[in-house]
Amino acid sequence: MEVLVHYQGVDISRQDNIVLKNVELELRKGEFLYVIGKVGSGKSSLLKTMYVDVPIDNGVANVLGYDLRHMKRKHIPYLRRKMGIVFQDFQLLTDRSVFENLKFVLKSTGWKNKEDIRHRINEVLQQVGMKFMDNKMPHELSGGEQQRVVIARALLNHPDIILADEPTGNLDPQTGDQIVQLLQSICETGTSVIMTTHNLRFVKEFPGKVMICEDEQLIISEHSSL
Repeated sequence: MEVLVHYQGVDISRQDNIVLKNVELELRKGEFLYVIGKVGSGKSSLLKTMYVDVPIDNGVANVLGYDLRHMKRKHIPYLRRKMGIVFQDFQLLTDRSVFENLKFVLKSTGWKNKEDIRHRINEVLQQVGMKFMDNKMPHELSGGEQQRVVIARALLNHPDIILADEPTGNLDPQTGDQIVQLLQSICETGTSVIMTTHNLRFVKEFPGKVMICEDEQLIISEHSSL
């Protein structure tokens, strides 16, 4: 299977403090990877290196064909268009409807045809179970519904990878389960998913590849050892 992310001997720092060192990571097409660990263990920093929000100090770091350590700033938007990013705190535009939130992303990434825009928005909303919610405002939606819209937003440009940073952190357990199931169903269509979480129950109930952030290390884990 095609390798989408390849990290070898990578060190990650925040404000001159080492967060993770000597990271070895490989993600292939269609894989679901959990990155687990306590708050502050480096999970979010790892994801942020992948969309070039946090620099990489040394080592080999390739994501979707881009050399992260040597890529030009003008190429960063092209890399990010090949990814979908899901945040814990939703980050929806609160003054716009669901449809307008998604339309804003498409127009800002070069979509122009109104019919194509409407069709794609309808497609992703149906995929995440929000087909008839396009005219709702974010404040009219539950936390789980807002997160489904965020996942729809992440899917708009047919990403190769979805990076989900604690996507269930603000949700109740049942709704959190539904979000993980949704991400796994997306993975089954061929889109790779990296999900950070500190909730070990997800790993046991919804299988995937597992890596642990601990003591400045990223360690491969077998499910049975958790």
